[in-house]
Amino acid sequence: MGLTIGITETEARYLNYHNWIIAAGEHIKIIKLTPINIDDINNCQGIILTGGVDTHPKFYKNERINYPFAPAEFNILRDDFEINVFNAAQKYGIPLLAICRGMQLVNVALGGNLIQDIEEFGKLDHRRHEETDSKHGISVVKGCLLHQIAGTERGIINSAHHQALGDIASSLKIAAFSPDGIAEAAEWKDSESKPFLLCIQWHPERLAQQEKGNVFEKNIRDHFLLVASKK
Repeated sequence: MGLTIGITETEARYLNYHNWIIAAGEHIKIIKLTPINIDDINNCQGIILTGGVDTHPKFYKNERINYPFAPAEFNILRDDFEINVFNAAQKYGIPLLAICRGMQLVNVALGGNLIQDIEEFGKLDHRRHEETDSKHGISVVKGCLLHQIAGTERGIINSAHHQALGDIASSLKIAAFSPDGIAEAAEWKDSESKPFLLCIQWHPERLAQQEKGNVFEKNIRDHFLLVASKK
């Protein structure tokens, strides 16, 4: 039986997400979701919000656009589109995996805000340098959904971001932290009657290339696809 996963279009290495998912089986079909085919959400059993350019600060009620490592150009069209994708996933009960920018966008869509630059905020460098992801440990909150999926409270993940969750949306809770206290994963505070949601700050689609079988890559993909198959 086939399984259809929607992956939002991104200017940053879209093919990595596509290949990561289809590597799980020939039965999986991918729909690239864009502003011109948003109605295809209705054909998806699971959705991935991808990484990419910073969300425009206006979406979290911040007027400051000239912060460290701010993009030369924001993509407001994409911001609007992916917020609509997130809202549609909630409306239609579609499981959703949010990666890096996707995690930040979910927090913004639910009323939270962002740390505009982690190092300016006094934390360590979490950025990607040239073509190499950073790496660091994470601590997973015992008993949360991510803990159930990964089966461990500790691990090493890749890192390629300069922004992070600031004030957490009231409906979310933090599921994992970096050693310097940055939120590395988030999920529903109360998941009852809500569709599956897991937000992660790292890039499992690249972690799969760097350390195949890492539980913070393989277990997450397998669980997401399992939940989606039941949609």
